[in-house]
Amino acid sequence: MTGTLHVLTEIAMRFAALSLVAIGGINAILPEIHRVVVDLEGWMTSAQFADLFALANLAPGPNAMIVALVGWKVAGVTGALVATIAACGPSSVACYIAWHFADRLRQSPWRMIVQRGLAPIAIGLILASGYTVARGADRSPGAFALTLIATAMLAWTRVNPVWVLLGAGLVGLAGFA
Repeated sequence: MTGTLHVLTEIAMRFAALSLVAIGGINAILPEIHRVVVDLEGWMTSAQFADLFALANLAPGPNAMIVALVGWKVAGVTGALVATIAACGPSSVACYIAWHFADRLRQSPWRMIVQRGLAPIAIGLILASGYTVARGADRSPGAFALTLIATAMLAWTRVNPVWVLLGAGLVGLAGFA
């Protein structure tokens, strides 16, 4: 029992701290989540993490679904609840407080400076997330080609990402990747 409590406490502390730097949402902190659950704690393999990420993005709902799935994989339903609350709670409170001040500073030039400064940071963090998940995926030439094709389709077309994921999954199941 104390082992489970320790794991739940570790999940809560790690995800609560990460939630406060999630500029751009949960996907922005994905590399650090990966580092914690795969490299530091050894709760899962990189391939398992990539599978959970794919499942989270295939399911309807917010990007925070990955947090619940990681918590579930590590500590069951209780882990999913703890991870979700820890990842969403502190950042939600911080966002509420920041919005209160941002509303007061609506006409201030500092508000726009901060908003413009955070945009490239969020983009960089999200790109790092994609790189981290891709590293944990299958590294065969077929899988690499499939990843490039899917990335190009998502970047330069208006195809719904769900169809790209489903198509990539079918190609993988058929043994072509």
